[in-house]
Amino acid sequence: MNKDVIYIDVEDDVTAIIGKIKASKEKIVALVPPKHVGVLQSAVNLRLLERMAKNANKRMVLITNNQALIALSAVAGIPVAKNLQTKPEIAEIPALSVDDGEDIIDGSQLPIGELEKTADVADDGNASVNKAISSMNIDEKTVSVAALGASVSRKFNKAKSGVKVPNFNAFRKKLFIGIAVAVLLIGGIVWAAVFAPAAKVIITARTTPASVNTTATLGGNAATDVAKGLIQSTFQTVKKDASVDFTATGSKDVGAKAAGSITVKNCDSNSSFAIDANTVFISSTGQHFLNTSLATVPGFTGSASVCRGTGAGAGTVTVPVVAEQSGETYNIAATTYSITGITGDVYANGGQMSGGTTKVVTVVTADDVQKAGAALVEQPSDQVKAQLVKLFTNGETVIDDSFTIDRAAATSVPAIGAEATGPAKLTSSTTYTITAIAKTDLEIYLKANIEKQLVGKDNQRMYDDGIGKVVLSDYTKTGDVATVKIVSTGQVGPKIDEAAIKQQVKGKIYGEVQSTLQQIDGVSNVDVQFSYFWVRTVPNDINKITVEFKLQNG
Repeated sequence: MNKDVIYIDVEDDVTAIIGKIKASKEKIVALVPPKHVGVLQSAVNLRLLERMAKNANKRMVLITNNQALIALSAVAGIPVAKNLQTKPEIAEIPALSVDDGEDIIDGSQLPIGELEKTADVADDGNASVNKAISSMNIDEKTVSVAALGASVSRKFNKAKSGVKVPNFNAFRKKLFIGIAVAVLLIGGIVWAAVFAPAAKVIITARTTPASVNTTATLGGNAATDVAKGLIQSTFQTVKKDASVDFTATGSKDVGAKAAGSITVKNCDSNSSFAIDANTVFISSTGQHFLNTSLATVPGFTGSASVCRGTGAGAGTVTVPVVAEQSGETYNIAATTYSITGITGDVYANGGQMSGGTTKVVTVVTADDVQKAGAALVEQPSDQVKAQLVKLFTNGETVIDDSFTIDRAAATSVPAIGAEATGPAKLTSSTTYTITAIAKTDLEIYLKANIEKQLVGKDNQRMYDDGIGKVVLSDYTKTGDVATVKIVSTGQVGPKIDEAAIKQQVKGKIYGEVQSTLQQIDGVSNVDVQFSYFWVRTVPNDINKITVEFKLQNG
């Protein structure tokens, strides 16, 4: 047979327990009380519950290990089990009374007069229970119990609610919670009223432009001196080998040169003369040969006419020669030669020239190198420039025009006139440089130039130095002196003392702040932002007031 387990709360009274038993749909009802439940420590209440269960055709079992409660249940005839799985039994009535330190109210000890006061109370919804109890035929002690139970039921059971046994632990917990809530509430009120209030006053001031257009000398490491028109600058540099490949277009015969000898006869002078090395001997067929060393031609002896006719007595010398260029065309037979730079009766006759071979190869020409140099200059340098700009890491303003490229003399490999077996390359060691100005130095320079415009205008002040609009252009460098043009536009407007503003607005509401500050010449609008929605007044503590200026540029 199924059973219904009813767990008794600490705050439940006997009427609430009766209601739970009545509401159960099972015939067997197991009551599980908490460790300390005062309502079941009374023999009256236990007898009342036992009678009510019988009248409702239910069998009630008490689940507990409390020895005092077990003893009371034995008197009331209520079966007891140690747990929900243990077989319930009616405990034996102990010979000695058990007192576990908890007070047990025995209804038999109540004055008869008190019972009489509860005897005729009108039925309030528990008529069936009261009727069952009043019809019991039990002894005097039982009558006292029943009468007291009925009295309690009639007196306190209204609309299924009854008098609850006070629980001091719950009361103490609620008291502590209430105190904590009160402390938090008071702290929150103090915070909201004293620490939270703050205000930001936003003043929109009408301003007018102040232009800066000046040329400054870049001072390098020298400190900025506005009076001298000098501004400190910095630069970044990188060295790289710039190169370009090109195709050689020249050709050259690099074969062997023909060689032989030429005999020179002097019939022109009876004095000797010299023929310098590399003197050109021109054959009758047009080929040029060069003597390889200095030669001395002796003077003629005898008759000049005989020498010219037969060559007898001529001063004679034989010189080795080599062809001016290589090639097979220089392999010529014996022939006569003219000597460059020598005139008169001087005769040259050469023997067989041999050994010349032809081998034409591609060589680098001067024109090839010149064209490659032009291509080298035209190479894009944007990537190198971007690399240099990235080296400025402190917010410097870069002078774009200052980017310079310095190239050393280019070198061709192979050299001019040398054979090129593949693509030739022209290489130049190149230095890239770019200059910039630190933001702090620019601000100093801009502010000084704007402040010059405010001389004699005591009611005006500078609101914007124009650093966000500065443009650096027209970079020039002559020798070691470099200059740059600095152009920007700042903003000037009414001179407003922030400390005085705080004194004027403290303790005022929104409208009062507006009306006070809008009277200042140059102020076009005033707004106040409070820290929290409940704050309606500017704090009296100026440390909790901030002033922000907005510009309405003219």
